[in-house]
Order: sequence, then C-alpha cells, then structure tokens
Amino acid sequence: MSQRHAVVAGAGIGGLTAALALHRRGWRVTVCERASGPSAAGAGIVLAPNALRAFDGIGFDAGRAAGRAVPAAMGVRHRGGRWLSRADTAALEARYGRPPLAVSRPALAAGLAAGLPAAAIRYGAAVTGVDGPDGSPLVRTTAGELRADLVVAADGIHSTLRRRCFPDHPGLRYSGETAWRTVLPAREVPAEAREAGRPSLPAAAETWGRGERFGLVPLGDGGLYLYATAVVPEGYRPADVRAELVRRFGTWHDPIPALLARIDPAAVLQHDLYDLAAPLPRFHHGRIAWLGDAAHAMTPNLGQGGCQAVEDAVVLAHLLDDAADGADGVGIPDALAAYSAARCARTDAIRVRARRAGRMVAQAHPLAAAARDLAVRAVPARVRLRALDDLFDGFTLPDVPVPA
Repeated sequence: MSQRHAVVAGAGIGGLTAALALHRRGWRVTVCERASGPSAAGAGIVLAPNALRAFDGIGFDAGRAAGRAVPAAMGVRHRGGRWLSRADTAALEARYGRPPLAVSRPALAAGLAAGLPAAAIRYGAAVTGVDGPDGSPLVRTTAGELRADLVVAADGIHSTLRRRCFPDHPGLRYSGETAWRTVLPAREVPAEAREAGRPSLPAAAETWGRGERFGLVPLGDGGLYLYATAVVPEGYRPADVRAELVRRFGTWHDPIPALLARIDPAAVLQHDLYDLAAPLPRFHHGRIAWLGDAAHAMTPNLGQGGCQAVEDAVVLAHLLDDAADGADGVGIPDALAAYSAARCARTDAIRVRARRAGRMVAQAHPLAAAARDLAVRAVPARVRLRALDDLFDGFTLPDVPVPA
C-alpha cells in the first residue's frame, strides 16, 4: 500500500496538531499556509487539561515545547481589584490531574512544526479550492496543485473551504465585541508583575468592567500575554491604540496602568470577535475534514477555541489510523463520518456556552454589571469547579469504526 497523503490547509495550532498527529501515524503530510512564513507576533494560549490530555495522545509535550510555568491561580476580578472568583491551580490540578498551561502561541506552533519533516510546511501557498472531494482530491493552491487522499480544512474562522462546500450556511455572527492582544516579553514586564512567569506567583486574571474586559496571563517564558475587549460597532478601529486602551483601562487596578505604559502599539493585534451563526451540518464532505475555527468558530469566553482544535486534530488522526483505500478495513470517507459523529455535538455545545458567557460578561449597563458581579461572587468555589468538568474532563478518544 502506498503512503497516504494528507494536505492540511492552514498552519495554525489545529492544522499543525493534525499534521503532526497524522505524520506520527505514517501519513505523508503537506501543510499549505497562506502567510509567507511563521508568525512571530500574536498572543498566548491557555491549554486547558482537556487539550493537554489530547496532546498526550499523540506524544507531544506542550510544556517542553513552549514552557512549563504555571500561574498560582486563575480567576476574575472587579476593575477596582477585588476578586469575584478565584481557583487555585493546586485545586485544578487535584481535580483534573494537571493544571492549565499558559504558553506563547508562536512557541507552541514552532514546537509542533519541529516534529514535522523539513519540507512539510509550504508558506505562501493558500488553498483556494478542492476538485473531486469525493474521489481523489486535487487541491488547488496559489503555489500549484497537489493530489491528496485527505484534505484537512484548518483554514481558520474565514475558511474558504467551508464557504465553498457549505454555501447555504449563514456564516459568521459578530459578537458585539472587539479584542486587542499583545505579549510583553519578560524583560519588559514591570517589577510588580515580573514574578508572574514563575510557578508560585501570581494569578492569571480577567478583570471585568462595564462592556469592557482586561486579561493578564503569565506565560511559560516569563512574558505576559495581555488582552482587552470592548463592546463597539463592528469594524471599529481607533487611530491611536495606546490612547484608546489607556482611556478605557488606565484607571483600573494595578498593574494594568503600568502594563499599558509599556506596550508597543505596533505589536498590538486587533480582531473583532465572531462565532458561527449556526452549527455546520457535519465536519466532513467527501474526503475533506474541517477542524478548529473552520468547523466551529466560537468566541474566546471559555478559553476553549484552541483547545477544541487540538481535540479535533487528535480525534481525526485517531479515527484515520487504519483507514486506507483498497483495503479490507475502514475507508477514509467512513472514518471522516465517524469524526463528524464524534465531534459535532461536543463542539457545538461549547460554542453555544461560550456565546452565552460572552453575553453575560459584556453587560454594559451599571445595574446589570453590578448584578453580574454579585452573582459570580455568590457561587461557591466547589460549584465553579464542578461547572468545568464537562470542559476539562470531556475529552475522550472514540471507538474506531468496525469494517462492514
């Protein structure tokens, strides 16, 4: 039997995880990425226990690749500084077997890419279409054409392949919020926050205001991932990013003002927040499989977007392990149907839950925001932890289909 060939559209976390998982199962993989090279900019990502457990399934150590420092706690604060909720990392580790891990996205991507053959990733090669998805797919890219046994559509929230194969789907829904993201390298972190890169100090926190949020997450390399959101019209872009952030967050609790003073406006990314307006009917079409934002774009309110992409990739590779053409076993289309069956319900439930959480957090009216804060403070810690069980303990590898 000839070596199976998978073409992966997109070199994000989900696409690279899928490529690595398939490569380790004997597939030849080609990753086509529209960007001209690896991105050094960006942000952080919190790998929840479910994503770390999925990585275990393909033998990938995210901590070794991108750093192991763990915040002492994670929680939500009022803009004045008081805690509304807080979960100690030790409690999370005791309940779920490991604590969440906050890492740099570029470092994680580099770690995944390092496990692939040198020529596996083709930059400057955006996938524009797939001909013959039900037979022997011909993948069209801006750098040429490729034959494949499988196409993995990991081409992001604005997925070209999703639009082409599901033309009647309503597409994306604007959440009402925009987000700014940046990373402060360790050498630029103010003295009052520099200890955040060490396992014992201090907490990762999201601070809530009225229609605004500010997040601070210590990363494994000693830097800080910062993000902020605001309820604004779609497409809103301030002329002066620093002035905008200072205007919105400059009077909030320490160390937020000091952090704002040190950001590089040129290194701040801004993206409006979207999710899918409705679920896809399935995550496959012929020999194309969708994963991550291309399959189930969700708002970041639960911190599960990237984690679910990792789960998708590992489940997909698991179900494809023995699938091949011309064999007596399960064929690739059958394996992809099993993938849809395994992933659609879980990811859509999380997408809807993230949307509802976003509506609650984004309250802008003073009375509504005050009621929200009181409600969050009133929830006992054990109840808050139990509410995470289906997220953090929900990853499982499904049974591989049995040949007919």
